[in-house]
Amino acid sequence: MIKTSFCWIRDKVTHKLEHYSKEKIKKFFKENGLAFVVIFIVWEIIEDVLFPLLFIWLGNNVNPWWHTGAPISWLLCLHPVAVPALWWVWVKLRGSNKKNTHVCGDCNEDNRR
Repeated sequence: MIKTSFCWIRDKVTHKLEHYSKEKIKKFFKENGLAFVVIFIVWEIIEDVLFPLLFIWLGNNVNPWWHTGAPISWLLCLHPVAVPALWWVWVKLRGSNKKNTHVCGDCNEDNRR
């Protein structure tokens, strides 16, 4: 039981650290641009630093039960939900007034998205 718990925690921590590798960040940058990388890194900082600090502060000032949230926030992985939501907000705020032109032989058609 203890060995499986340790393996599970080790796998979670290893998974978290994989997101900070240079190769992973370069891949995201090539596929989605600088905005996505910034959103992803900022969310990781919020998830790994600010949430635990918030839970520790709440545990000190509101109720000691809030202290249980600090280690849970390190183990819980919310970026599969939060990063797409933040990306959606970014796309909506940025707007899309760009005029897309495509070249397909003799076609001079312009598409507006």
